[in-house]
Amino acid sequence: MTINDFFDLERWLSPEERQIRDAVRQFVEAEVRPHAGRWWQEGRFPSELIGPLGELGVFGPTLPEEYGGAGVSGVAYGLMMQELERGDSGLRSFASVQSGLSMYAIYRYGSERQKAEYLPRMARGEVIGCFGLTEPDAGSDPGAMRTVAHKVAGGYRLHGAKRWITNGNLAQVAVIWAKDDEGVVRGFLVPTNAPGFSAREIHTKASMRMSVTSELYLDQVEVGEEAVLPGAHGLSAPLSCLTQARFGIAFGTVGAALDCLEEALEYAKTRIAFGRPIAATQLVQERVVDMLSRVVAMQLRALQLGRLYDQGALHYPQVSLAKRDNARAALEVARMARELLGGNGISVDYAAMRHLANLETVDTYEGTYEIHTLIVGRALTGENAF
Repeated sequence: MTINDFFDLERWLSPEERQIRDAVRQFVEAEVRPHAGRWWQEGRFPSELIGPLGELGVFGPTLPEEYGGAGVSGVAYGLMMQELERGDSGLRSFASVQSGLSMYAIYRYGSERQKAEYLPRMARGEVIGCFGLTEPDAGSDPGAMRTVAHKVAGGYRLHGAKRWITNGNLAQVAVIWAKDDEGVVRGFLVPTNAPGFSAREIHTKASMRMSVTSELYLDQVEVGEEAVLPGAHGLSAPLSCLTQARFGIAFGTVGAALDCLEEALEYAKTRIAFGRPIAATQLVQERVVDMLSRVVAMQLRALQLGRLYDQGALHYPQVSLAKRDNARAALEVARMARELLGGNGISVDYAAMRHLANLETVDTYEGTYEIHTLIVGRALTGENAF
């Protein structure tokens, strides 16, 4: 038994899944963890890692090879997200938005020309995408969006604003969701250098500081018919993309929780108080076991979710329950770790406080705890309580 795998789940992973996980883990250990605290404190995303991450295959890995993917299992993709979030939630968010939101939207709803034009370059990290759904007044209720796309000769004219958009100031293409003249939600691929398009990075965050988060403004931005995602009609299209991203979060949060647990346990073994390691006290042992209990439950949920994904048997309320419970459990683990580290716990020399602050965002975005409660509640009762 190890603290990483107390229930011996390793035996249920294929050799390829273990190899993929270990490759990303080694990359994070060498290239991210030594610098994560400083990057987070500086509020800087390490854009120099984008190319190497593309070479590592973390962008769109479940997509077919013809589109730049590797056709790996959903579990393998999830384990990639787990290891990225061990480094920092902001790093995993970058990859999640690139893969689960932007690339998936193009793969699922785009034309063959759009797929061929964007996906291979996005898989290599040469083109970065962002996903423009959330608005200043339309977060948990995306159907209330105010961004519009009016039909004009040869295409559409988009007008509106998006907020809390990960990768907004890094992206070369934005997947923008807007209501057409009939009020139907449609998807558009908007080059970020288009006239009238602007992005403003949000610098006031006390969470996800290693992630680029932006406001997008579309001031009468004109795009041609070729910019329309032809398969996207209605709100179900962007919501299906959110399901993909939430799947990654269910795995990613395991990584953050594991990092906190490992750090707290090592600290407890070496921190001497009253003449002995604090790990020799009943209260600390109870705290560590409580953390482990949450982590094991998170791992079991994520692995079963991945198997359902790979069998084509996954339903979105299952993803909602996993995202809801894993994000909240990871937040609780990070808080317990921070407390166990005492005064050292507030320093970015340790990971717990950074994870704790980040997980406040993860608990909220891609659907709050309460929204996912109502999604699962509707699935159980047949009644819509929104």
